[in-house]
Formats: sequence, structure tokens, C-alpha cells
Amino acid sequence: MTEIDTSVPHSARIWNYWLGGKDNYPVDEAAGDAYTAVFPGIVTIARSSRAFLGRSIRYLVEEAGVRQFLDVGTGLPTVDNTHEVAQRSAPESKIVYVDNDPLVLAHARALLTSTPQGVTAYEDLSLYDPERILEAASKTLDLSRPTALIMSGILGHVTDYDQARDLVTRLLAGLPSGSYLSLNEGSRGTDPDYEQAQDAYNETGAVPYFLRPVEQITAYFDGLELVDPGVVSVPLWRPDGGAQPEPIGQHGGVGRKP
Repeated sequence: MTEIDTSVPHSARIWNYWLGGKDNYPVDEAAGDAYTAVFPGIVTIARSSRAFLGRSIRYLVEEAGVRQFLDVGTGLPTVDNTHEVAQRSAPESKIVYVDNDPLVLAHARALLTSTPQGVTAYEDLSLYDPERILEAASKTLDLSRPTALIMSGILGHVTDYDQARDLVTRLLAGLPSGSYLSLNEGSRGTDPDYEQAQDAYNETGAVPYFLRPVEQITAYFDGLELVDPGVVSVPLWRPDGGAQPEPIGQHGGVGRKP
């Protein structure tokens, strides 16, 4: 197995730290604290992204009737992972996680819990190989039946925007009519402080993550029927309770393949 380097900060571990997880090292905490010193709102963004993921999966299970999930770019397990949210509402749900980070692979056992009625699988594959992802997923999922493609905060790591769009298109091409895309990404145009902090982080030599304009995030859903309220700042997507949340620099939505 590939050796995990604990001497340099790692974006998945930093994100895990911001979410309150335990799978990180002092170097990640230091990098995370340095980022929050510049932009404290990053913790809200990380947790709001996770909360959106949970609400979108509950919608897909409880309202759209989806029972199969393909979660690409999984990241480290924390609270309310895709299979936990889905199987809480529908214990027979099947989930395939995909990532190709040795760190995530090392923790994959924590992702492989499942209800007796359902299935959870993990595939060690690259986002850049959609056809292999679909082939591997088909061992666990019946890809002739509606499947939800989950992409949470992964496409910002793809430097070229056209390539990022192509990856989404190719993954969706392997899923039938009635399938869904749940996607959320860091956005430009809402929070200048976030944009400044992220641009500075990208210049440190760490693995970069590119914030994109909302219209580019919306374009990932081209050809799909957007579920109300469309692509919005993630706290505004079907919020729980009566509170009116504040928009943040993270946009997402859910779309159905016709």
C-alpha cells in the first residue's frame, strides 16, 4: 500500500479536522488553524456542505425513491456518510464509494459498515477514469435502475473546467433515465474573504482547489431537470426548520436525468 505522508498537510485530513473528525495529524491541524485564522468561515462552509449532502440524500431516498448511490471523491469518513443517511431512511440502499487516495483507502473499513439489507462497497479508482468507475460500480449496483451520483466538493480539484464537466457527463452517461446528480462545490461571487483565503492557499504548494462562478457550477447540471430550488448556496437548499440561513460561498443542487 502507498505510504501515507504525515509530514505535509493533506486536504482530506484538513477537511476532516474542520468537520470535527479525528482522522488528522498535527500538521493538518496547523494548516487548518492557519486557514481559519485568515477565514474563520471555512468551518461553516465545510459543515454546511456536509449538511447539504445529508439533506439531498434524504430527498433522494424519501421523495425520489432512489436506493442506489455512487459517491465519487468520497473523502475521509466523518459523521453522516452517504450510506448512513441513505440506510437510515431505506435500509436496503446500496452505496459504492470511489476514491483513489491511499489515506481514504486506509480508512475505508469505516465506510464499509452496512445494514444487513443493504450493501456498501469501496472502489480504489481515479475520478479521471469514469468508465472504469461505472464498470466497477456495476458489480454492486444495478446500473439499469435509477442511481444517484454524488459529487461533493471534488470537482474543484480538477484544474481544467472543461475536463471537470466532461467527467460529470461521462459518469452520467452510464446511468439510466430517472437517475440523479447531487453536487456541491466552492463558489465565487458570494464571499470575497473566502475567495482570497482559498487563492492564497492554492499558492502554498498544497493540492489546489479552485472556486468557480455559480454559472459554471450550474452548468454541471446541463441536460438534467433541476429539483427546486435549483442551484443555490447550500444552506438555502431545502433548509430544515423555519430559519432563513445566510448564503455562503458553496453552491449545489440536485438534478434528475430525463
